[in-house]
Amino acid sequence: MPYLAKILLYPIKSFDGVEVENAKVLPSGVLEYDREFAIFDERGDVVNGKGHVKIHLLRAKFALLNRTISLQIPNSNSPQVFHLDGERQALEATLSDFFGFAVRLQQNSLSGFPDDRNCLGPTVISTATLTEVASWFPDMTVEQMRRRMRANIEIGGVPPFWEDQLFSTQSDTTVSFRIGNVSFSGIQPCQRCVVPTRDPNSGKADAKFQKIFVKQRQATLPDWVASSRFNHFYRLSVNTRLSTSTSERMLQIGDEIAIFS
Repeated sequence: MPYLAKILLYPIKSFDGVEVENAKVLPSGVLEYDREFAIFDERGDVVNGKGHVKIHLLRAKFALLNRTISLQIPNSNSPQVFHLDGERQALEATLSDFFGFAVRLQQNSLSGFPDDRNCLGPTVISTATLTEVASWFPDMTVEQMRRRMRANIEIGGVPPFWEDQLFSTQSDTTVSFRIGNVSFSGIQPCQRCVVPTRDPNSGKADAKFQKIFVKQRQATLPDWVASSRFNHFYRLSVNTRLSTSTSERMLQIGDEIAIFS
């Protein structure tokens, strides 16, 4: 029986995540606290892992209920703790010094700052998929692959690539599925960016990562998956939306997952 094995939230876009036992699904479909904040430069451009390798060097730990971040800057003696609401200017000043240019921390507590604004639901992957993909790369651990892929929802009790059932063979239709009592629509396989090619701690890129990934992804694509949904094979995990706008509901570790027939 497929079940909810892990929930991961990323309170500041491109920063380290935090694993939780339960998560509130907001009416927009976003998980509460996920990508609630994002860093922007003076031009209004987002400062993220795609364009700023240096961001991988930051280590962050979040206390969600206390609304604090413990931030470890490279070469500093100890972490600095900031309140995300009350000490935001001090956090911005610290980040500006780190990046070498002025930045601002913006907040969107309703729909966050996901890459795909048309798919505000959590990204979904299975533990078995992460295990399989990690095996394609020498000395890669499942946790390292998890940190590279940065999905929100991890499914247990299923074989690799089970989540590829959560998008339709046709781009104009969706697949309905339920996690606990919350219904979602699976939209498409998630297109990956440059971030998974990098070591999540150092930012050092593996020049062969994408080539190996694409070759293996194509070779292991389940027979029942329509290859027409893959204009390229650098895709993993599933983008989703909340099926209907509802009052806030909770996801809980252990929730059963079912596809609607």
